[in-house]
Amino acid sequence: MLTLYDFATAPSPRRARILLAEKGLPYEAVQVDLRTGEQFGQAYRQINPQCLVPTLRTEDGLLLTNNAAIAAYLEARYPDPPLLGRTPEEKAEIASWSWRIEVEGMLALAEALRNSAPAMVNRALPGPVDYPQIPELAQRGAARVRQFLATLNEQLAKHEFVAGGALSVADIAAVVSVDYARVVRIKPDEQAHPHLLRWRAAMALRPSMSV
Repeated sequence: MLTLYDFATAPSPRRARILLAEKGLPYEAVQVDLRTGEQFGQAYRQINPQCLVPTLRTEDGLLLTNNAAIAAYLEARYPDPPLLGRTPEEKAEIASWSWRIEVEGMLALAEALRNSAPAMVNRALPGPVDYPQIPELAQRGAARVRQFLATLNEQLAKHEFVAGGALSVADIAAVVSVDYARVVRIKPDEQAHPHLLRWRAAMALRPSMSV
């Protein structure tokens, strides 16, 4: 059976949980307590030297240490339903939006949160190395998150899903980013983001959203 090294309230492992749920794949969850720094312990470093979650251990013992690798493996191993696209055009569109969501959404959120949260002093970047906070980057990150919501709303004005006509990993990354923006006190509103809110309400109906 697949084993997911997880932390229930963190956004990155939530992406992996939603992906697994959309694929209908059972797995064993192992919680790695980020609050106590368990990810920095020697036991977990042997699993993921980057000290990050999620990590997915496959049935064959392969360790996949980030969401990109997890998605690529699961799509190749369990192609239905397709979440990375079927045609070359779909694959390109999903890859493009996944990259944008990573850079304009997830990284902007991390920039805003990690450079402002008192609990993350000297933890401005994830991973095994400590880096000091830069308050100006928190301000820039928040501005980038607001622009990200506007960009998503514009895209969703033209499409049912982020990268076209079907759910994909782009939607999974986007919904986690939009939801997690609350930690920096940013959220979509009816006046500025009606199409984004329509999409989010539709996403909420999917069973995978409850994982």
